[in-house]
Amino acid sequence: MTTSFKDLIVWQKAIQLCLLVYELTSTFPTSERFGLTNQLRRASVSIASNIAEGCRRSTKGENLQFLGHARDSNCEVQTQVVIARGLGFGSEAKMRAVEGLCEEIGKMVVVMMRKLRA
Repeated sequence: MTTSFKDLIVWQKAIQLCLLVYELTSTFPTSERFGLTNQLRRASVSIASNIAEGCRRSTKGENLQFLGHARDSNCEVQTQVVIARGLGFGSEAKMRAVEGLCEEIGKMVVVMMRKLRA
């Protein structure tokens, strides 16, 4: 068992994702500051935060609940990147990198959830 959520590879990847989302959205139009930029940033922060919070919960059920929130926020980021791409915002290379990290994180969270349920 890990001694800290910071030891979890999935949490480390979620932090990488968050930083990448901030880089990606820094080029979005200023008119999107309170729209898509804010939504993407909040959802990406939520992934790492929920993984960390779940790790420190006292029961498996609580941990599963927070991992579920992380999974859901990951889906939000993926959806919002599709919207950003459709609107012509941001760098395609960064969007692909975000999508790749989201895929990895999503798979890792699902595996963690399965192990907790077993």
